[in-house]
Amino acid sequence: MFFLLFTFLLQLSILTSSQSFIGVNYGQVADNLPAPEATAKLLQTTSIGKVRMYGADPAIIRALANTGIGIVIGAANGDIPALASDPNYATQWVNSNVLAYPDSEIIVVTVGNEVMNAVDQSLVPLCLPAMQNVQNALNAASLGGKVKVSTVHSMAVLASSDPPSSATFNSGFSDTMRALLKFHSENGSPFMINPYPFFAYQSDTRPETLAFCLFQPNAGRVDSGNGIKYMNMFDAQVDAVRSALNAMGFKDIEIVVAETGWAYNGGPNEAGTSVDNAKAYNGNLINHLRSKVGTQLMPGKSVDTYIFALYDENLKPGAGSEKFFGLFKPDLSMTYDVGLSKNSQTSTTPTTPTTPTTPATPTTPTTPATPSPVQAAGWCVPKQGVSDAELQSNLDYVCSQGLDCGPLQPGGACFEPNTVISHATYAMNLLYQTAGKNPWNCDFRQTATLTSSNPSKFLSSVANFSSRLLKFIWFLHAW
Repeated sequence: MFFLLFTFLLQLSILTSSQSFIGVNYGQVADNLPAPEATAKLLQTTSIGKVRMYGADPAIIRALANTGIGIVIGAANGDIPALASDPNYATQWVNSNVLAYPDSEIIVVTVGNEVMNAVDQSLVPLCLPAMQNVQNALNAASLGGKVKVSTVHSMAVLASSDPPSSATFNSGFSDTMRALLKFHSENGSPFMINPYPFFAYQSDTRPETLAFCLFQPNAGRVDSGNGIKYMNMFDAQVDAVRSALNAMGFKDIEIVVAETGWAYNGGPNEAGTSVDNAKAYNGNLINHLRSKVGTQLMPGKSVDTYIFALYDENLKPGAGSEKFFGLFKPDLSMTYDVGLSKNSQTSTTPTTPTTPTTPATPTTPTTPATPSPVQAAGWCVPKQGVSDAELQSNLDYVCSQGLDCGPLQPGGACFEPNTVISHATYAMNLLYQTAGKNPWNCDFRQTATLTSSNPSKFLSSVANFSSRLLKFIWFLHAW
């Protein structure tokens, strides 16, 4: 009896204390956020063990001093050129943003955010030199082993992710990625990635896909490459990253989930944006992490995961859902309860944490019960109402990536109709198809969407209409 009581109390202590593998993103694109001191007190009432910032706000860093909460600070994309070219600038940056706060537990410096897929591709070759200069500055301050240096990637760095066992990094980044991974391996720093089952569901809104994304009961999906069954999208996406790292020969590099979350509200055309879904995803994710079952390729441990986000960000641009990821409201009340409070560890959507399934015989892989979301949609097209300026920007970006835009040139097979929307549609879909048909390859800053309708039919209709319109205008002019 005493042993059972002791075990129960031990488990309760583990559950209600701050848990190092559960973190949260602290975005600040808002004009109604509570004071940093109030936020620090709020975090201490939860089991959140780490906070990731997108910058290095002094007030927040000071407010988190002596709380035991780990802090990830960020150097912005705009800082990368100076950090890469001037070691002295890197030293000053470290002095101002790390050494100045000896009582705050800064654990990681992220240099840039989703640089590999940024519109400004000139930053890509500068990211690693910037990271190296920051690392050297930390080493000089005797903090090299305590504060890690990394950068954050979107899932678009993968050429494909389905099945997870076949995942590889985008070939356009091969040399850069290999050098970056060598840096991580040599310095023991994590590879940070942003997997979002939320966006995967928006490309395939079948009920079974929603259940797969929300950690709810479902038939599971079998990796045809190794026979392993996945019961949720999060594990499949994380293991795709693991497979890509392993394929490059870097099995020792730790993965950290820098962002993942689910919007509880959004625009009328944004599937799945509800309080129930957000509560189910984040609550079941937290339960899954607490179970320490791990993923199928990394069993028995929880991947450090930063949930997006601490608060709503009412000034954030883009799709309507971008403003509604917050776990807490500006008045510090919970948007919905996912069991993070130390005072009331409530269970969220009642689903048992999934367990890695023993692989089937590799020679006879099983077909997935349902197709992967990335297989469901056929084409990437612009959303309605997107401006010509945004379309032109998308067109310029695609054609700058080394893809063949020759058919769009005068005399090319796809030059007609010679309109921005026609050329942009061709280019955006070209990138989506070439990059592996992943949902995140059809984002274009929320100006694109996936469709099962062949866009060539639409463009043909546009061309026919344009031709008829020109003939009608010519007739009126002649008349």
